[in-house]
Amino acid sequence: MVGLQSARGETLGLDKKMQELIAVGASVTAGCHNCLAHHIKEARKLGASHDEIADAISVGIKVRGGSSSQMDKFIEKLASNAAIKPFDKKSI
Repeated sequence: MVGLQSARGETLGLDKKMQELIAVGASVTAGCHNCLAHHIKEARKLGASHDEIADAISVGIKVRGGSSSQMDKFIEKLASNAAIKPFDKKSI
């Protein structure tokens, strides 16, 4: 996992377990199945509990849901401004 590093080569701020838990949530948000499986496995190796992993997944779901609804609104706005209907193949 790539992270910011200090001049001595140490990762700044977050320990490796926390980084993997963040990666679990990010994998959910990104919709990357392979990433999610990998980061859950790594988080477990680093001592993450079932509840910690479940919390990370829950945060990822919330972020994904929020970004999806915002994207849907943005698409509708673009479509109305361009006078095209979303998913209308004739206007694409």
